[in-house]
Amino acid sequence: MNFSDTKASIITTAHLLILSTLLAVCTAWTKPAVSHELQPAIINFTISEKTLNGTLELSLEPVISGMDLSALENTDDAPEAAQYDALRALSPQELQARFDEVWPNIKSKFQLNAGAMPLDIIIDKIIVPEVGDIELSRTSTLNISAALPDDGSNITFGWSAELGEIIVRQINDDGEVGYAKLLASGSTSDAMPRSGIVDVNWLDNFLNYIVIGFEHIIPKGLDHILFVLGLFFFSLKMKPLILQVTAFTLAHTVTLAMATLGLVSVPASVVEPLIALSIAFVALENVKGGKIGIRRTAIIFAFGLLHGLGFAYVLGDVGLQPSQFVSSLIAFNIGVEIGQLSIIAIAYVLLGLTFGKKPWYRSYIAIPASVLIAAVGIYWTIERVFF
Repeated sequence: MNFSDTKASIITTAHLLILSTLLAVCTAWTKPAVSHELQPAIINFTISEKTLNGTLELSLEPVISGMDLSALENTDDAPEAAQYDALRALSPQELQARFDEVWPNIKSKFQLNAGAMPLDIIIDKIIVPEVGDIELSRTSTLNISAALPDDGSNITFGWSAELGEIIVRQINDDGEVGYAKLLASGSTSDAMPRSGIVDVNWLDNFLNYIVIGFEHIIPKGLDHILFVLGLFFFSLKMKPLILQVTAFTLAHTVTLAMATLGLVSVPASVVEPLIALSIAFVALENVKGGKIGIRRTAIIFAFGLLHGLGFAYVLGDVGLQPSQFVSSLIAFNIGVEIGQLSIIAIAYVLLGLTFGKKPWYRSYIAIPASVLIAAVGIYWTIERVFF
């Protein structure tokens, strides 16, 4: 075998390896994974001098099956996956009966305290939705209450790590959110007073929202990751990359702020398919090629506006700490940007530095990768519109 044959063999091997890896990743992404991805539970507290009331929204099925949610991102990866899927098909009455059986054990995993005093949690009502599409997660609601001691002590909440992440909110008498925080598995809320708002450490809150923003990209923001990769595969030259990322960042910052402030509101049923379509469009433009110009930059800016609305849905679920609204919003956006830049940096190290100067880079890597990204975007568009 001569040198040219060896070189061709190496190129072909690298080509097939990259394509097979991308295909495997994209195939995993295009499963109806939205149905099996874990979402954090949400608990809303209202606190008076003598009584605490709350609504806890969560999927009962993984809890009943005994999954350790602290180490999972997808229920399909759990040893209890088969039991979990069987629970999804149970009627509301059957599922509630199963939950009642395990509640004493689950209750012991809650840490609801007034000062140092543990509170006895009472379930007043359980609302389990009817069986629908068993490929979709079913969110049940538990109305809970607890009697409070007369000492006026502050309230803290947490639960064991295996129950996963949870968003904790304190709702004031006027219906406004006085406290909001996404608790990592096994962590505890700040002390919530019986009146007024929580005095949250500024730096801790700022860092917490950076983490939330970053995690929305890596590992949770698969659609945003693909869009950023679509920008990356257009060109390895610095100017096109900077122009695209800058336009995208400015745009999603604008709509993220406007949506969070309540100045604009677009249903997720409209935004999510358009985000998927934006992924396909940008990737297909990479195949066509060309120079960066006003048209491409304007299109990316427009798509950035859509992605900003997508980011806003995350903040809508988590909520912003009211006493530190602006800094929380900025921190979340910083986390998003760190996540996006991390994706570009990883792609550049793995592909740009290694293969970027090869004459076959565009034909064997950039175009095939863009085609795969476009295929995923088209699949998601159809799925989000019709299913």
